[in-house]
Amino acid sequence: MLFAHDTTAALVLAADLVNTAPGLAADGEALVDAAALENFLDEHQVVPRRTARPGDVAPVRALRPRLLAAWEAAGGPARTADVPRLAAVINELLDDSGARPWLTDHGGGWGWHLHVTRPDAPLVDRIAAQAAFALADLVRLGESERLRRCAAPGCHAVLVDLSRNRSHRYCDTGNCGNRQHAAAYRARRALRSAAGG
Repeated sequence: MLFAHDTTAALVLAADLVNTAPGLAADGEALVDAAALENFLDEHQVVPRRTARPGDVAPVRALRPRLLAAWEAAGGPARTADVPRLAAVINELLDDSGARPWLTDHGGGWGWHLHVTRPDAPLVDRIAAQAAFALADLVRLGESERLRRCAAPGCHAVLVDLSRNRSHRYCDTGNCGNRQHAAAYRARRALRSAAGG
C-alpha cells in the first residue's frame, strides 16, 4: 500500500527521531544541540519552519519516548497490536501538540498536502502533530504492524516498513541489513565448506 507523501515523511521522521536517542543512536545522543536538531529537520525537509533554538532540544528529546510508545503498542509483525493503547498515544500527542490541520502548497514539488501546525509553531508541537496524524493514518488503514523494531540481534532501533510486501526487517541506523546478510553468507559458506563442497 502506498501512503501519501506527508504521511510517509512524518513516519520516517518519527522513527528517525526515536533512533536519535542514546542506546539507539550509533554514537550515543544524536541531538546534542540546536545545530544537530536543525540538521535533523533539514534532512527530513521539514519546511517551512522556524529555526531550531537551544530551548527546543530538550522538549524534542522528551518526545522520543512518547513516540516509542507508539511502536511498542503497534506490536510489529510478530505481535498483535494493542490498537486502543496506540490510539491513546496518538490522541495524547494530538491533544498536547495543539494540532490544527490545514492544507498547503508551499512548493517543493509535493503539491497540496496536509500540515497540522503553523510553520511558526514550537518544533516539538510540529513534530508531535505530524507524527500523530501519520500514525493515525496507519491505524485507520489497519497497517499499524508496519511499525517495527529492527530484527538484527542486539539492535533496538525502530523502523517503519513502507515496502509493498511488508518485508523490511532492518533499520538504517547501523547498517544492520548488510551485516545480517553478510553473516548469513558467511554461515552458508562455512556450512558448504564443512560439507566438503
